[in-house]
Amino acid sequence: MDLDSYTLSCTVIVEWLDRYGSIVRKINHRSASLRLIRDNLREMIIEIRADKANVTTKLTLKNISVFNKFMNEGKASIKFQEENCTLFLSNAPSASLINFLKTIFIKMTGQVKKSSDKSLKEKLLSNIPLSGIQEISPATSTEINKAKEKAVAISRATVTTPSPSAIKKRKRSSDHTSKLPIAKKLYENPTIGDMTEEQNKILSAVLNGKNVFFTGSAGTGKSFLLKKIIAALPPDVTIATASTGVAACHIGGVTLHQFAGIGIGSGTLERSLQLASRSSSAAVWRKTKHLIIDEISMVDAEFFDKLEAVARYIRKTERPFGGIQLILCGDFFQLPPVSKRDEKVKFCFQSEAWEKCVHFNFELKIVHRQKDPEFIEILNNIRIGRVTETISNTLKATAKQNIESNGILATRLCSHINEADEINNFQLNELKGESKIYIAQDSDQMMSRTLDQQLPVSGKLILKVGAQVMLLKNINISNGLVNGARGIVIKFVDDLPVIQLRSGNIYQTKMEKWSIRTVSGATVHRKQIPLKLAWAFSIHKSQGLTLDCVEMCLSRVFDAGQSYVALSRAQSLQSLRILDFNSQQVWANTTVLEFYKKFRRNLYEMEAIPIGKKAKISK
Repeated sequence: MDLDSYTLSCTVIVEWLDRYGSIVRKINHRSASLRLIRDNLREMIIEIRADKANVTTKLTLKNISVFNKFMNEGKASIKFQEENCTLFLSNAPSASLINFLKTIFIKMTGQVKKSSDKSLKEKLLSNIPLSGIQEISPATSTEINKAKEKAVAISRATVTTPSPSAIKKRKRSSDHTSKLPIAKKLYENPTIGDMTEEQNKILSAVLNGKNVFFTGSAGTGKSFLLKKIIAALPPDVTIATASTGVAACHIGGVTLHQFAGIGIGSGTLERSLQLASRSSSAAVWRKTKHLIIDEISMVDAEFFDKLEAVARYIRKTERPFGGIQLILCGDFFQLPPVSKRDEKVKFCFQSEAWEKCVHFNFELKIVHRQKDPEFIEILNNIRIGRVTETISNTLKATAKQNIESNGILATRLCSHINEADEINNFQLNELKGESKIYIAQDSDQMMSRTLDQQLPVSGKLILKVGAQVMLLKNINISNGLVNGARGIVIKFVDDLPVIQLRSGNIYQTKMEKWSIRTVSGATVHRKQIPLKLAWAFSIHKSQGLTLDCVEMCLSRVFDAGQSYVALSRAQSLQSLRILDFNSQQVWANTTVLEFYKKFRRNLYEMEAIPIGKKAKISK
């Protein structure tokens, strides 16, 4: 797969219609390569070349309309008005599709006036080579700025991506489309932000078809990189999963158990094979070519071995994991698999399948969540269970810190979910005044329980003036309205809560939308106020959050890594208060320590292995 902005690999359908709307010609390529080029007259052209056949189609990019509502799902269509044909694109890596459409917009925006000012004769007499074609050059900063100015003037009307079958039934009209591609923020990639060299190395290995496991301490950008990887792979054959519902929501995926189709995996292998053989589950297993598993630390060895056996059985091949490419991510120093009482936990890396399936290992080392080198050094030591006298004294000193401001109390992190719920309910009941109840609007009531498990927002939210709350969605990053920001309800306007943030900013809330995708590819969404009571929060539920005002008592931690997860949620030492710190509350699993010792020894050896030329991603 090529990430150049002038090329794209995806599924392609092109339909030509007569004046009555009937199809007179149609081409269908399950796998094709698209390229932006210019002809001798400097006209921009999309060249479509079938991957498995020597068939080439060229369409001139002139007087077009782009339907881009679903480009984040790898789908878009381009209508060529003069030729009365439509190009349907699907199963495109969303990052590549966005860049491709963005390049079309930028280049066409820059040439609109130029092309109209020149006659055909002038074009032919100008210094343009009359032989061959030219590939589109990368967009310059000047072109991008011009395109941004043009984007402001273009209609903001929302358009959809009609399917080839639906387009036949629908009356065609250009009233709701632009003659240039609609450009909302110039097709910004959903995974905003530059990647580091270490992140790019992992992405390169994935795009070369390698089975990879990458790890890193809290705040090193693991979820950010996963979103980049997901955007770079063909969506129809890529399944993004996580061991927990909250983690699955963060990357826009499904839980690993939902994907596997074998329940919680407690049955025998024979029972697991039987469950996975059901038509709906088997179909998903067979189509999957790239499987992403986030929070791999919480997947136990027995379940991973069952998944590997199921993959081989359903896909009828003895290749490791049935030939599916694995992209595994997680930190084994954080939360371990849930184990039954008196039963020793076995980590995923202790499974028989791990060595067979995981070929390349990487470690992210640059911490992005915290900026203070002293705090980062403390967390790195806590992660491996090391507490020096200096670290102990520094953490104990935080107990005297006053971290409250603007009426915002510190969120108490609890080791048990029930404890957090009890604190929140008690404090809410202590407040005087009228309660406001907000019931979520779910697109599918049958999926409400699944939405409860996977989304950070609850189906029912009760608030009062004075309630301590946490924002659960990135609303406006520049104004501090980010996921995890703390606030307090100061009033209700039109029955909607108004909150004051720790920074002092005021935010008038409104219903926000969260979406999850099912294994079958369907989208289910929930609309709810983006708040949660925040007098207390459980350590498990805090994974992935950055907290700007947090207090904790670690006396009841019961798992290795729990203290580290809790401490690493804090943005800085100045935003953290630890009550009664004791070094005995910090420890790391000895099996995990041994794994990472071997892991880091192997990293150097792996560095010497060339990854090789880019392999083509299968569609």
